[in-house]
Amino acid sequence: MSKPIHTMIRVMDEAKSVDFYSRAFGMRVADRYDFDGFTLVYLVSEESPFELELTVNHGRTEPYAMGDAYGHIAYAVDNLESEHARFRKEDLSPLPIKEFHRDGALMAKFFFVQDPDGYRIEVLQRHGRYR
Repeated sequence: MSKPIHTMIRVMDEAKSVDFYSRAFGMRVADRYDFDGFTLVYLVSEESPFELELTVNHGRTEPYAMGDAYGHIAYAVDNLESEHARFRKEDLSPLPIKEFHRDGALMAKFFFVQDPDGYRIEVLQRHGRYR
């Protein structure tokens, strides 16, 4: 068997990214490793052992192109409205809350936000399959 343990994104500014993920999702640095040419920073939350790996390539000056293959990372929360308000208060610029309905029932309630490098992040109300 296998289990997912992390996903990686490339970031321009380690401090800005760590600050964003800390304020937005309560993630903290679990480990940090410097190498010649790059640094790896592993972020973790109290609710899940799944980690977000930030790769900082030293000397990079141009922003990374998102391309058309990247979709988003998703986080589930207990109270979407209060999280949306908290994101606004933290000046994290969340987009408006939206809902998806399927067969007349609520399937998903969510909003999107972007991190400092432009990665899209979906914040979902814990509901149905989104736990």
